[in-house]
Amino acid sequence: MRTKIFSLLLAFILVFAVFQASPSSTYAAESQGPAALAGQVSSQEEGPMEGVVVSAKKDGSTITVSVITDNKGHYSFPANRLDAGHYALKIRAIGYNLAAPAAADLAAQKTATADLKLVKTKNLVPQMTNADWLLSMPGTEDQKAYLLNCVSCHTLERVVRSTHDADEFAQLITRMNGYAQVSQPIKPQRRMEPNRGGGPELYRQQAEFLATINLSAVTQWEYPLKTLPRPTGKSTHVIITEYDLPRPTIQPHDVIVDEHGMVWYTNFGEQFIGKLDPKTGALKEYPVPLLKPGYPEGLLDIEEDKAGDFWLGMMFQGALAKFDPKTEQIKTYPLPPEFNDNSAQPNMLGMRYDVDGKIWTDSAGHYDIFRLDIKTGNYERFEPMKNLPDSRPGTIYGIDSDSRNNIYFTDFATDYIGRIDAETKKLTWYQTPTPQSRPRRIETDSQDRLYFGEYQGNRIGMLDAKTGKIK
Repeated sequence: MRTKIFSLLLAFILVFAVFQASPSSTYAAESQGPAALAGQVSSQEEGPMEGVVVSAKKDGSTITVSVITDNKGHYSFPANRLDAGHYALKIRAIGYNLAAPAAADLAAQKTATADLKLVKTKNLVPQMTNADWLLSMPGTEDQKAYLLNCVSCHTLERVVRSTHDADEFAQLITRMNGYAQVSQPIKPQRRMEPNRGGGPELYRQQAEFLATINLSAVTQWEYPLKTLPRPTGKSTHVIITEYDLPRPTIQPHDVIVDEHGMVWYTNFGEQFIGKLDPKTGALKEYPVPLLKPGYPEGLLDIEEDKAGDFWLGMMFQGALAKFDPKTEQIKTYPLPPEFNDNSAQPNMLGMRYDVDGKIWTDSAGHYDIFRLDIKTGNYERFEPMKNLPDSRPGTIYGIDSDSRNNIYFTDFATDYIGRIDAETKKLTWYQTPTPQSRPRRIETDSQDRLYFGEYQGNRIGMLDAKTGKIK
C-alpha cells in the first residue's frame, strides 16, 4: 500500500477512456488504430486471465500508462499512448506476480508483442488493499466503520501487523487523534488544539476490537485473507495514466483541469499548488504563503473562477487564497482573529461570487460556515450545526453554491445535507434515505440539482432542491 504513495503516483485517473467493443476484440487497438504494444497474460492456474492491469513505463519517463486485459487475457496499448523506446512492464493482479521481469522495445509504426506469464505469489499480504483487509477481518460493520478514520494517513496493514493489546491501542488512538489529517508516516504534523480527541478510555471499545484482528495474541492471523475480484467486462475497457511527482511528501488532493488542458492540484501536506502538463508530464509548483508558522501545512479545495483565477482552502493556516496564474501572485484572506484559533480550518469553497461578490467556505475545526465579501475582506459566520434536526454530533465537509449563491453542505458525521439561503439566511435540512450515509462531497449542476457522495453508504445521491427529494 505505502509503495503507491511513496512512489509519488498522482493518485487520480487523468485519462479515462471507455471503448465500446465486443468481448472478443482487442478494444484499444480496434478503436484507435494499430497498437503500440499488445500481448496475452496467462497463468498455469487460470490460463488466459481477465482483469489484469498491465503497466508500461518508458526508461527515464515520469509517466506510466496502464490497460486491463479482456476476457481472453489480451491487452493492447493504443499507438498514440506509447512512443518508441524501451519500456519496463509491470502487472497488478492480486495473488499473482510476474514469473520474470518483463520489458518491451517499441518502434514507430510497429506493434511490439509481449506475452506475460504470471505465477502465484508467495506473500499475499503486501498486495492487499485496505478494502481487502476490511473484507477479511472479522467484526461487525459498526466495528469496522471506525477504521475509515485511519486510512487517510496509512494502510490498515500497519494495524493488523501490530502487536498492541487493548490498553496500548487506547493510548495509540488517543495519540493519533492529535495528528492532523494532512500527516503522513514520513511527515507527521501535530494539531495545535490541546487534548484533541479526549482521553484513552473514550476509545476502549475500538481498542478492544483492534486487539482481536492484529497479532497481539497470535503469530498469524486466524481469519482467512480475502480479496476483491479483478475487473471484468466493461470494467476492463479503460486506460489509466499516472504521473510521478518529485517528492514523497507531495500529496495531490483536489484536482481540476483548466480550459487549456493543464492539470492543477492542491498539495494536502505542503504549502504548494501544482500545475501539470498531462502531455509531457512537466510539473511546476507555486508556493503558498505560510500564515501561521508551527501549524500544520497543506491545502484542500481548489476552484477556478470565471476570470481564470484559482481559489484555495488553506486549512490549518486559517485563510482562503486567490492565485492569479498570469502574474503568479497569491492574495490571502485570513479569517478574523476571533475565529482564527487553534481549530480554524477553512477547507472548501462555494464559488458563485459572480452573483453577489461573496465566497462561501467552511471551518472544519468548529463545523461553521463563513461567507467572505471579496471587496471588504470581511467574513460573516454561520453556525448551522447548532441546529441539527437530532442530537447526533455533526461535522461539515463538502460545500457548493447554486446559481443564486445559496450554499449547500454535507454533514460528514451523520446523514444530512444542509442549505443556507443567501438572501434570507434561512437554514434547511435534507436527510438522506440511507441512514448514517456520511455524505462527503457535493456538486451542483446547471439545473441546481445537488449531487453528493455517500462515504459510508456506497451510493451517489442527487438532491432536487425544488422538491426537496433525494434519489
